[in-house]
Amino acid sequence: MTTYADSISRPARTLTENEQRLLLKVTGQRLDGFRDHVIYSVALGAGLREHEIVALNIGDVFDEAGHARRRLRLRVFKRASEDPAPQEVMLPDLVRAKLEKLIASRRHAGEALTPETPIFVSRLGRRLSTRQLRRAFSVWQKRCGFDRHFSFHTLRHCACTNMYRASRDIRLTQRFARHKSVLSTAIYTHPSDEELLRSVQSLIC
Repeated sequence: MTTYADSISRPARTLTENEQRLLLKVTGQRLDGFRDHVIYSVALGAGLREHEIVALNIGDVFDEAGHARRRLRLRVFKRASEDPAPQEVMLPDLVRAKLEKLIASRRHAGEALTPETPIFVSRLGRRLSTRQLRRAFSVWQKRCGFDRHFSFHTLRHCACTNMYRASRDIRLTQRFARHKSVLSTAIYTHPSDEELLRSVQSLIC
């Protein structure tokens, strides 16, 4: 029987650094991939879950001047209690710029955009569903030539792992992941094969 201690002792399943870069490169190079490119940037840059991403409206992300906010207060998020505290995330400047470009292209196409308009929509102009989001992620993985399949939630694991590797601060990573307990964050502290290889290459031998 697998215990909670066993589950946190195992590293989270993530894409390699090269796979993350390839996913962003392939989706960013194609006009029909830009919406998904922005979605993956939001997932990797803010650690948002799939249902949190598809729930975003223009009014959640953009101020009255049309600029993407650096700090977002989420309306929809994973709830650990009946009366959860508000949750906020911070967006990297690069992600903010991509969001502004996405909305500018929709506005240029003549869409009527209001604060209640979804950020991410389907080809029919309706709010993107989590099912559509997962299907698109599967398609892009095939186009990238990945030899293994990942769930969309893996991108959140990537974001949290990247945050820990960049900061080496588990409390900072806990805040980024919006975990109630630091024990939940422990799965992101395991060294990767890439880190091990870099360290091995630096050994005196």
